[in-house]
This record gives sequence, structure tokens and C-alpha cells, in this order.
Amino acid sequence: MSLLSPDPLRAQRMRARLERLYPLCRSMTGDGVRETLAVMGEDVSLRSVEIPTGTTCHDWTVNDEWNVRDAYVADLGGRRVIDFREHTLHLVGYSVPVRRRMTLEELRPHLFTLPEHPDWIPYRTSYYHRTWGFCLTQRQLDAMDEGPYDVVIDSTVEPGALTYGEVLVPGDSQDEVLVSAHTCHPSLANDNLSGIVVATELAAALAALPRRRWSYRFVFAPGVIGSITWLSLHEQTLPRIRHGLVLAGLGGPGPLVYKRTRRADRGIDRAAAHVVGRRGGEVRDYSPYGYDERQYNSLGFDLPVGRLTRTPHGEYPEYHTSADDLGYVKDDELLGAYAALTEIIDVLERDASYLNLSPYGEPQLGKRGLYPDTGGQAATDAMMARLWALACSDGQTSLLDVAQRAGLDFATVAQAAADLEHVELLARVPD
Repeated sequence: MSLLSPDPLRAQRMRARLERLYPLCRSMTGDGVRETLAVMGEDVSLRSVEIPTGTTCHDWTVNDEWNVRDAYVADLGGRRVIDFREHTLHLVGYSVPVRRRMTLEELRPHLFTLPEHPDWIPYRTSYYHRTWGFCLTQRQLDAMDEGPYDVVIDSTVEPGALTYGEVLVPGDSQDEVLVSAHTCHPSLANDNLSGIVVATELAAALAALPRRRWSYRFVFAPGVIGSITWLSLHEQTLPRIRHGLVLAGLGGPGPLVYKRTRRADRGIDRAAAHVVGRRGGEVRDYSPYGYDERQYNSLGFDLPVGRLTRTPHGEYPEYHTSADDLGYVKDDELLGAYAALTEIIDVLERDASYLNLSPYGEPQLGKRGLYPDTGGQAATDAMMARLWALACSDGQTSLLDVAQRAGLDFATVAQAAADLEHVELLARVPD
């Protein structure tokens, strides 16, 4: 089975993962991350790694572990006016334990809303400053009287571990393609459960193939500190990374957007730009702001890792709010992102240079079954791809170069090269 083969159950599988993972309280550390990795491990051979609190990873130190059992603000009758059990965004990430009776005036410095979107809950964290807080809709806040209220946060912030997950799918080469998705956000569907479920689907599909050109390493880790931790522990692996992608925000509306590597001239840049461009998407230059591509591209690592999203972070109003829910992520958008991702992988797998073995004029394709029996018709894409492959296969020009110059899909050109190689008109140049 080809990686590009359709699967009528793919959307159902990704939606099922999304719905199971959405309620979990993920953060930089904690049991929510472990539970998330356990769900993913039902479909792929995933290894969970625990890095103890206090571990130094370049300029960073692994934080204390945070877990929460319950959190609420209740009136004196016991009615919860803010309830973590209803939505994980209600609690500021890494809130310290609290058990106090407070007036609304005393509470206000610890409450966060979005007045411009009165029905949405914002997402807030405080990883490195020990404090606490609640997020709520503006309508909830407007309905609160002066209190007093019982404020309870049943949480722990104590030595533990940072947890990340890793999947390695071996290929013919020990050189690797890195795929990375962050796992630190709670109930936010597009950012980044969409990236997680698409990456998991890809890992399972790659593992099911009879063989692969490259080895594929999937890293599921908290943003920033997670990727830096992984990088600090894999110095021997880094020289083998030939291509890479960070996946995020793949289920919301908007066209696909590829963000180039810092160097902007890597193989992944050319492959992704071709696919995204052919699909009507956008290709953007590198910026040191964003997701974990900025860690992989930092000067010391200088890895060839780009980023694939739909509408990027901060450019849609639902970003980091409760409006980024299961309804915001659409199956068609997930499928489209997955299809583009597999097309990029297909370029990485099959791109090569070929040598024309019959370079003196155009060879007679008809006697080899590669030209229409009836003339006078417009040339098909398949026919043009054969002619372009013959015209450009000088032993140095790659199939992706041919596809770009011809204005054809890479898969069409790759199939043409395979057809011509089969009849001994082309020979692949060894890597």
C-alpha cells in the first residue's frame, strides 16, 4: 500500500483520538501528558521518557511537576461559579494550591477574561512564577456578586518529571526525518491536538509500509523546554536528521502555510514549498518566533526543520481560547493537512536524479507503450511528465526540479520516471 492511498476510516480515527484527548489537562509536565501519550501509544509503538525535575538542558532546567485534582470558585451555598471540571481552561496552568474565602474584589487580580469575546474562556499559564488564577467568560464574571466565595485549588507543584514521547520508524537509511508536535496545551483542539492526531496517523501509516527510504522519528513533547530537553539528550542523533517538520494548527480553517527553515534552502523547504504551493497554500520566510521550529533551527543545532500549519498561531481569534474546541476542528481540514503531509513525505522518499540512457533525440515511446496510439490529441500530464523527465535527466537534475520546471505534481513526474526506468530509458543515479 502506498502512503498516498486513500483510507475511508482515516477521518474517523483522527476524530476519535481528538475526542479522547480533548478533555485531558495537559501542561508542561504532569499526568495529563502521560495520559495523552498512553492514548497515542494504542496506535503506534511509542516510548515515554521521564526527565527528572532539576535536570539541566542547555540554558534551561526541568521544572517541578504540576498536577491538579480539582479547582473551583463556589458561593456560600456550594454552587460552583467557576469549575475546572467543566473546562480545563478555567484554571491558570501551574496554579499553586489555594484554599481561601475571598470577596470578589480580592479575587479580581486572579481572574482573567476576554471582554471582546464575552462567551469565551482564555488560556493562561504561569510556568515559572508561582501564583494562581482562574479564567472565565466575561458573562460569568458579570454575573458574580461581591461574594464572599470559597476558592479551592487542589493541586501539587513538586519535584517529579517532564514527560515526552518518541516513536522511531526505521527505514533503509539510518538518516532520519524528524516530525515534532507539542503536547503541553490542555483542552485546545486546533492548538495542538490537531498536530498530535495527524502526526500519530502518519506514524502509523509509515510503520505499515513494507519499507521506507528514511527512518522517521516522531517527538511529542511540551513546547520549548520539551524540545530543548530532547535536543540536549540526543546529540548523537542530530547529525542524522536530514529533514524535519513541526506540525501544529492543522484542523482549523484557512489554507496551508509552510514556514521555511532558517537557512531557507533545505530539502524540506523545496519539498514543502512545492506541495503547499500546488495546493494553493502560502510559503513564509523563517522567523525566530513560533513553535519548536525555532529551537531546532537555533544556531547551535541548525537542523533542517520547517513548520506546517493552517492559519498560524495568533492569527485567528479562537487561538488560545475555549472557542478552539472540537467543533472548530473540521475533518476535511485534518484530511487535507494529512494529504499534504504525505505528499511532502512522498517527495522526500522518491526524489532522486536520473540519467537519460537514450539522449540522442526523443526515443520512440510508442513502441514501448508510453505514447498514445492515436495522434492529434492534447498531451496529458502523464505524457508531458515523461517528456520533461527525458529532457532534464542529465544525472544531476532531480525529479523535484523537473516537477517545478514543468509545473506538474511531483507524484506525476515520479511515476513517469518509474515508467521510463522500467523500459530502460532512464537510470537512477545512486544517492
